[in-house]
Amino acid sequence: MTVELSKNAVVQAYGRWAPIYDVVFGPVFRTGRQVSVRAAERIGGRILEVGVGTGLSLSSYSRANSVSGVDISEPMLAKARRRVARLGLDHVDALDVMDAEHLSFPDASFDVVVAQYVVTAVPHPERALDEFVRVLRPGGELVITSRIGAESGFRGVAEKALMPITGWLGFRTDFPWDRYTRWAAARSDVRLLERRPIPPFGHFSLVRFTKQEAGGAGSPGAERNPQTYEDVG
Repeated sequence: MTVELSKNAVVQAYGRWAPIYDVVFGPVFRTGRQVSVRAAERIGGRILEVGVGTGLSLSSYSRANSVSGVDISEPMLAKARRRVARLGLDHVDALDVMDAEHLSFPDASFDVVVAQYVVTAVPHPERALDEFVRVLRPGGELVITSRIGAESGFRGVAEKALMPITGWLGFRTDFPWDRYTRWAAARSDVRLLERRPIPPFGHFSLVRFTKQEAGGAGSPGAERNPQTYEDVG
C-alpha cells in the first residue's frame, strides 16, 4: 500500500514535534548537522537552510556566511528565532515560513542550499529538489542529509510497513536511492558529487550535488566516482 504525505499532515506533525524536537532529534542528528555544515562551508557565502526547524545548526555556521532559513512549521521557527536572539547570531539574515516545494526566492539566489532531513518529509520530494536547484547559482552546491531507504530485504519490507505510522509522524521511511538517481538523470544541470553514509546506523547519508554552469562540460546525472570525505565523529 502506498502512503503519501500531505502538506497539512506535515505542518501538523511538526507543530506537535516543536516542543520536544531538540530533545528527541537533537542528539540523533548531531553528526548529520556537523557534516552538512562542514560541506556547506566548503563553498560558503549565501547559504539557505531549508527545513531549518528549531535552528539547531545555525550557531555552527561561520559568521563570515550569510544564512537564511525556512521551514513550513511556525512553531518550529518560533524556537529558531528565540535561539538566534539568545545567541546573537547576526549572520542569520532571515527565518521565514515557507513551503520547500514553492520557495519564494528568485532564481540563483544562493551559493549553497542545505536540506537536512527534509527530502523525506515533503509531499513531493522531486518537486522540492527542483526548487532547491532553481534557487542555487550555477556552480553552487546542494547539500542533503537524509535517510536512504533499503531497496530490498527485511529492512525494505519494514520501511514500507511502517509508512502509515511514520507518515503520521511527518516523514517517510520508504525512500530508496533510485529516487535521487532518477531525478538527477532527468535533469541536465545537476551532477552528483558525493554520497556517503553517516551515523546513526548507516541508514542516513550525506548527498551533494552541484548545479552545472550553463554549457558546462560533463554529462548530466551522477559522476562515476563521487568524492568522499572523512566522517565527523
